[in-house]
Amino acid sequence: MTTKKAIIFSDLDGTLLDHYNYQSTAADLTLQQLRSANIPVILNTSKTFAELEVIHAELKLDTPFIIENGAAIFIPINTFNSQPEDTEIIGNYWVKSFCLPRQHWLNLLSVLSREYSQYYRGFTSLSVAELSSITGLNLAQAERAKQRQYGEAIQWLGDKVTKKAFIEHLVELGASVVHGGRFIHVGGFCDKGQALIWLTEKYREHYDNSSVYTIALGDGENDTPMLDAADIAVQIRSPVHDFPLLYRQYKTSQSRAYGPKGWAESIQQLLAEQLLAAQQSSHSI
Repeated sequence: MTTKKAIIFSDLDGTLLDHYNYQSTAADLTLQQLRSANIPVILNTSKTFAELEVIHAELKLDTPFIIENGAAIFIPINTFNSQPEDTEIIGNYWVKSFCLPRQHWLNLLSVLSREYSQYYRGFTSLSVAELSSITGLNLAQAERAKQRQYGEAIQWLGDKVTKKAFIEHLVELGASVVHGGRFIHVGGFCDKGQALIWLTEKYREHYDNSSVYTIALGDGENDTPMLDAADIAVQIRSPVHDFPLLYRQYKTSQSRAYGPKGWAESIQQLLAEQLLAAQQSSHSI
């Protein structure tokens, strides 16, 4: 009998991390249980590599992670038996990139700057202190958030009509525009779903084609490609917006609790048997 192996893909802000204080406290015990059960948790977020390295260590994860809305996957070297094709070695990681670097998109924004510059502020132009004030991140966290490699995050200041025209212009110029929890992300045509599909295939090969299934958890509009691509989709309740619409109508659920509490409750329901078995195994050793 083939054992099904679960892989979890998770958004951070508003999902595994609380929307207001960026803490994972309510999910920490569940994360510990997942480690014991050898169930990978893959962070799939709009955050930067600089942010993820720190958060990864804080959450005690040693798994691959996906940055900037699917722009690149960082795989710790030796996660798999061999380096995946079409990846490069950067530091301690095998890296798979899906889109063009940040400067390309900054150049694109500069084309529209004369017409729209008064309506938005980009991460490039924001000081660390200003970004800290907008997001509630401390200064060190805000500094890491500014270190984007593949796209530009902007804070929209104008009205909805102007915003629509601005986005249409960007799309005409070849950009993809994604709405995150607080910012608009301008970059290439990559998304969290595409990255999930690519990495899941590498895990399937690693497990020698064992039956692999994916669980994705997210709260924002930029999570919908990931949720639509996963075998099981969990929408986490947000204190600041409604559940975004999904294309899929099957194997979906919505958490009752917000953020990390909802994340933990959902994982406990979906993986109760595996977590219990791992707990009993550790007690019997």
